[in-house]
Amino acid sequence: QVQLVESGGGLVHPGGSLRLSCAASGNIFSISAMGWYRQTPGEERELIASISHVGSTNYAVFAKGRFTISRDNAGNTVYLQMNSLRPEDTAVYYCRATMRWTGGTYWGQGTHVTVSS
Repeated sequence: QVQLVESGGGLVHPGGSLRLSCAASGNIFSISAMGWYRQTPGEERELIASISHVGSTNYAVFAKGRFTISRDNAGNTVYLQMNSLRPEDTAVYYCRATMRWTGGTYWGQGTHVTVSS
């Protein structure tokens, strides 16, 4: 069992930056990868970026160059640095953990990001 708690969302002006955090607790040593997703009303949840337990990263095309995923040394907090934010980045941002042997997934409750002037 893994619990995920996101934080760092809020209102930001276009061109601004935010850093989201996802704190994992529970069976964190069995996590194979963590990722950030986002979802807007009526749309599918989409992958932004992921990072494996060995530090390999993967980004969606739209995220390359503006978003950076990272984690702390203990591996239980994952960050998403978002720069040059645009109104179309407005969404609920979710953290997901994928488990190493079962492939099971856990989701956080989401954090709202609004990009508006």
